[in-house]
Amino acid sequence: MVLKDVLTKEARSAFMLGNEAIVRGALEADVKLVAFYPGAPISEVLDTFSAALNEFDYQMEITSNEKVALEVCAGGAFSGVRSLTAMKSVGTNVASDMLFVLGYTGVRG
Repeated sequence: MVLKDVLTKEARSAFMLGNEAIVRGALEADVKLVAFYPGAPISEVLDTFSAALNEFDYQMEITSNEKVALEVCAGGAFSGVRSLTAMKSVGTNVASDMLFVLGYTGVRG
C-alpha cells in the first residue's frame, strides 16, 4: 500500500488493507467528522485518518470509549454533518445503549 493511493478523493483502483479502504471510502464520500476510541483491530483506520488530517477538510476526535465516539458522530449527524465512527466488536457492546437510541431518532447516514 502506498499512502498517496489511499489519501485521495479521486475514484481509482488501488491495493490497500480493508481498514485503509474504510478511510478511502470516507474521503470519497466527503465525511467531515470522524471519532474513534483507539485499539486493535481499527488502529489502522485511526492512523490513516491521522495521516490525512492536514490534506483534507474534516475534524477528528479520539474519545474515552466507543459510546462517546458514537455520540459525537450522532451529534454531527443530527447537525447535518456526514460522520463516521468505527469500533471493534467488543466496543459495540460499550456503544450499544446509544446505538439502540439512535434507532428511535431516525438519524440518516
